[in-house]
Amino acid sequence: MLFMRLAFTVLLSGIFFCAQAQNVAPASIYDFKVPALKGGTIDLSQYKGKKILIVNTPSENDRSRGYAEIEALYRQYKDKLVVIGFLDDDFGPRPGSKKSATLANKQYNVSFPLTTKIFVKGPQICPVYQWLSSKQANHFKDTEVSWDFNKFLINEQGQLVAYFDQETPANDPEVIAAITK
Repeated sequence: MLFMRLAFTVLLSGIFFCAQAQNVAPASIYDFKVPALKGGTIDLSQYKGKKILIVNTPSENDRSRGYAEIEALYRQYKDKLVVIGFLDDDFGPRPGSKKSATLANKQYNVSFPLTTKIFVKGPQICPVYQWLSSKQANHFKDTEVSWDFNKFLINEQGQLVAYFDQETPANDPEVIAAITK
């Protein structure tokens, strides 16, 4: 019962953060704060001066091995790159967020921050993904997340500079080139 209350509270906090910011048109990625899966808040402004790779990550499915690729990339470039995994809830029924963290941590040794569950498209889209998906907001390009492990690269000045869909592995030379540029 306690676990169910905690899971419900975590889910509501994620929805609250996403719903709260929809009335504000942030000018920069640094204007966003998102609920962290392990509690507290991830304030994106703390990453000024570093590249940020934002990745929508699954709760659990056959593509979860992408966690290993993202983790390897994070470990290799962590002096200049922050990876933030946004647990999405758009591509079919998925287990709760806590189970996702357990899966990611046990099977893939994930050390990068994860958010609580959010939506990356549709009417309940999280404001971070509204910004990432809209050229009018991000001044780079319009995109639509079509599955798990879409990657958005933000440069050290907070500008969206690259987008890689789910078919592009995290260790693809084009991804590495964008990070090391």
